Amino acid sequence: MHGLSLDSEAFAERLNKYFLSGNSHLIFIIGGSIGLDDDVIKSADLKLSLSSMTFPHQLVRVILLEQIYRAFKIINNEVYHK
Repeated sequence: MHGLSLDSEAFAERLNKYFLSGNSHLIFIIGGSIGLDDDVIKSADLKLSLSSMTFPHQLVRVILLEQIYRAFKIINNEVYHK
C-alpha cells in the first residue's frame, strides 16, 4: 500500500491541522515486512510514506520520531536544520 509523501513543512502543517481540530492523540503504526492488515489500513485517517526506499523497522521508528520532532520545531516557528 502506497502512502502520501510529504516534505517536512507539509507534514508539520498536517499535524498542526489535527491539533487545531482537537485531535491531540495521534497513533502512528509502522507496517512490518508483510505490510498491515486491510482493516488497519482502512481505518487510517492518513497513509503516510516516509520514503520509496525500504528501511529496517527499527530505523523507521527513529526516522519518524525525527520528523515529528522537526514538525514541532516548524509549528513553533523555531529554527531547524535543513
